[in-house]
Amino acid sequence: MIDTKGRSLELFYIDGHPDGMITAELFNWTGHVFVTPRTRLTEALKREEAGYAGVYLLLGEKEGQDFAYIGEAEDLGVRLKQHAAASDKDWWETAVLVSASANRLNKAHVKYLEARLIVMAREIGHTPLHNGNSPKLPGLTEADIAKMEAFLASLMVVLPAIRVDMFIQRSRPAGSSRSVPVFEASEGERTDAAPETVRFVLHKPRIDLTAKAVFQDGEFIVEAGSQARSDWQREDSAQAGSYKPLHDELVRSGILQMAGTHRVFTKDYAFKSPSAAAAVVFGHSVSGPAAWKLESNPDISFRDWQAHQLDAVTEKGTGE
Repeated sequence: MIDTKGRSLELFYIDGHPDGMITAELFNWTGHVFVTPRTRLTEALKREEAGYAGVYLLLGEKEGQDFAYIGEAEDLGVRLKQHAAASDKDWWETAVLVSASANRLNKAHVKYLEARLIVMAREIGHTPLHNGNSPKLPGLTEADIAKMEAFLASLMVVLPAIRVDMFIQRSRPAGSSRSVPVFEASEGERTDAAPETVRFVLHKPRIDLTAKAVFQDGEFIVEAGSQARSDWQREDSAQAGSYKPLHDELVRSGILQMAGTHRVFTKDYAFKSPSAAAAVVFGHSVSGPAAWKLESNPDISFRDWQAHQLDAVTEKGTGE
């Protein structure tokens, strides 16, 4: 299980540009992550860590959607040169090299990491892989397995920070989301009763479509059983918006499946924002904070609810 305590991450922009070569390291972690655009591969392969043993990700797009390849090598630079020359891998634009300080990973270690990353990526289903069959896990000692699992846990902290989100698990088992307090009662109103919980609803009566969600730990979680438009709307217009790829991804991964005239969420799914959730449900871009309403009071939108929370924090700060 990934440790959720605070961690210190150092990013170094080698050439001074956020879209150039980057190194990423966590405090007290032996791992080292190096990111390079394909256009800077010549300079990248001159670096010492490019000759280390490790695993690597090739990232890009194919047929309009994110695509990736996961591999391992005893010499990362040699393998990357091979991929750069391969005619079937013209699609990749960025390489992410994962190694360890002082070249501490051996062949069995990197094969284990490769196998685990492929399984994780396929289970999450965010990004299709160029890989063929999933490799088998090599035989490691119990101690080495524990070390590699700890290595992976730290890697999962680093990758989202460098905008690699293919290993973020946003789908959850149905019913796993928990409700959170709606409005904190004032000192004079508090009782020993259990606090009221918040649930949000999105309803489109014209097409008899309803979705329900809860807000938890900064995520907007649409619950399993919620309905969504069967297809993305306004395909040919400028209103198609940036959420169409997300809608397509959820359809492709089976999170959204047809049930009658609508699609239905088969699992709870955590969105980054109410607008992303509302867009997937409605099939077009929409202001989520205004569209989602409290289930207990449809006159109150998510925007109103959040403003109330912010006001409460401000008042508390003023009082102190």
